[in-house]
Amino acid sequence: MVTIEPIMIKGHFFTAIVVQLPKTTLLTISNDTGYIMCGALDVGLLNDRLADRKIIAGRAVGVKTIDELLTAPLESVTYEAHQLGISEGMSGVEALLRMV
Repeated sequence: MVTIEPIMIKGHFFTAIVVQLPKTTLLTISNDTGYIMCGALDVGLLNDRLADRKIIAGRAVGVKTIDELLTAPLESVTYEAHQLGISEGMSGVEALLRMV
């Protein structure tokens, strides 16, 4: 099952997507600039093999819901995210607000 819902954070709209798969759930919250995602995101791949795309993204591990993704500290972020002031340890909400 796939669930797509708009969410608002401090007056800014984002899209929350939940993909329920056998034995796992994928979570992401995005806007036109970038996204944060659950532990399935391979930040190393984005930084190394897809660097030319300049993807702005962050990864939080151990999250099981959109609410947890919003409050969890980011475990890793892309080089491009660093350029926006997004860093490891920052909450999902903080990172998303730097993407507006």
